[in-house]
Amino acid sequence: MQVAVVTDSTAYLPEGFAVRHSITVVPLYVLIDDKEGLDGVDIDQAELIDALKAKRNVSTSMPAPASFVKAYHEALDNGADAVVSVHISSELSGTWGAAVSAADEVNAERGEGTVRVVDSRTTVMGLGFAAVRAASVATGGTTGAEVEAAAVSAAARSRTLFVVETLEHLRRGGRIGAATAVLGTALAMKPLLHIDDGKIKPLEKVRTLTRAMTRLADLAVEAAGDQQVEVAVQHLGAYERAAALADQLERRIPGINGCVVAELGAVIGAHTGPGIVGVVVQPL
Repeated sequence: MQVAVVTDSTAYLPEGFAVRHSITVVPLYVLIDDKEGLDGVDIDQAELIDALKAKRNVSTSMPAPASFVKAYHEALDNGADAVVSVHISSELSGTWGAAVSAADEVNAERGEGTVRVVDSRTTVMGLGFAAVRAASVATGGTTGAEVEAAAVSAAARSRTLFVVETLEHLRRGGRIGAATAVLGTALAMKPLLHIDDGKIKPLEKVRTLTRAMTRLADLAVEAAGDQQVEVAVQHLGAYERAAALADQLERRIPGINGCVVAELGAVIGAHTGPGIVGVVVQPL
C-alpha cells in the first residue's frame, strides 16, 4: 500500500526535508496589516520581525478545508492509496479541524479511512519529526493505520522546550493558557515554557536570558537521557544563540543522532516574537 503524508507549515521542516521525505506541506496564512500571505511562501522571517518590531497588526489563520482537499486529491491522483495528514495541536490552531473537514469530504468520495488526520498535540519540529517518522514508515508498504500510529507515537514521545524574550506576543494571541495565571505580571522574566498535552505551559521563571539558555540546555539533556535521539534547535532571529545551543547539545547528549538548526516561520513567530529559541528532543 502506498501512503502519502501531509503536514502543515508550522512544522518548519529544515530545508530539503519535505522533498527528501515526499511530504506535502499545506501553509497557514499570515496577515500583516491588510497584507495576507502564505506562511513560508509570501511572508518570510525578516518581514515578520520588522512588522513585530514596528508594532504593526500581525495575525494568523488556518488554511481553508479546500486547501487540504486539494492536497489529498493530488496525492491520491498521483498513485497513493491512502493519506495520513499530521498537524499542529488543536489546542493551538484550528488547522486540525480544517483537515478533518477535508478528510470527511474525501473519505465520502474515496472510502472511509482513505484519509486519516492526526492531531499531533504539538508543533514545530515536534510535529515535523512526527511527519518525517510517518513518511519513513510509509515507504515500507504499510497501511494507513500503521502510518497514522507511527505519527501519533512519535509526536507523543517528543519533548518541546523553549525560551521567549517576552510573553507579550503569546499573551496577545491567547496561546499561553495556564501560563497567564502562573507568570502573571512577571513579563520581564525570561520564561522557560514547554508543550504539554497540546498546550503551551510554563516550566520555570529565569531572571536573565543567559541563565534561561543554560537551563534550556540542561532540560534538553535531561529529556534525552541515555536514549538515541534526534534533536532540532529552532529560533526566530536568534541564530547565534541557537547555533551555540546546538553545539552544546551535540557535546552533552551521548545518544544524539544529528542536530538540525532551523529558523521558525511567520505563523509561530507571530505568536512568540523575535528572539525565541526552542529545542525538540525526539527519541528514535
